Amino acid sequence: MKITVLGTGMVGQTISARLKGLGFDVSMETRNPEETKNRIEANPMTGVAFSDWYKEHSDIALVAYGQSVEDAELVINATSGGASLEVLSKIGSDKLTDKVLLDIANPLDFSQGMPPFLSVCNTNSLAEQIQAKFPQTKVVKSLNTMNALIMVHPEIIPGDHNVFVSGNDELAKKKVIKLLNSFGWKTENIIDLGDISSARGTEMLLPVWMRLWGVFGHADFNFHIQKAN
Repeated sequence: MKITVLGTGMVGQTISARLKGLGFDVSMETRNPEETKNRIEANPMTGVAFSDWYKEHSDIALVAYGQSVEDAELVINATSGGASLEVLSKIGSDKLTDKVLLDIANPLDFSQGMPPFLSVCNTNSLAEQIQAKFPQTKVVKSLNTMNALIMVHPEIIPGDHNVFVSGNDELAKKKVIKLLNSFGWKTENIIDLGDISSARGTEMLLPVWMRLWGVFGHADFNFHIQKAN
């Protein structure tokens, strides 16, 4: 399967490397590929500059926004939530028509420092804004309630824990669930919350997630939903 990952930050890097390791045909899209290849500032989460990371992952195509989306069978939005609509608009609705778009971004606003607040919530969500702006795109929200490494290596957390899926198109959700399975997620631990409006709930988990990160001092945790018998 051909997959395009939008964004070259920690999340985009982690997902792209995992996809390539699983044998997928992966492209990463960015504003300026040459500038990105030479980016030397350290990633605040990993301490590794993109230029050093890419030397080890140069088998992943790095292209400008819109260059690989048209041929992709799945597009993953790993851009920052505040930039997602701008990036997708730059790519254009024509190239995104009928595409399955896995949206893992969160509308976190860091303008007032830490902890961030949600720039959209309660009666809307980033995923819904994307779906409304690109009605012919099959938007699926998932993987946005955990850190990047757990997204693609759920075995890091012992025992059962959950990942959520939201979207209007059932076949698109099945495609995303199949991808989650390839990452190691057990089907019984994947919870389909319903249509894209249910993404409001998962996006609004982020303030809790950020507080837990502060309490634990690390991000190696996830949510587990325990039902009564």
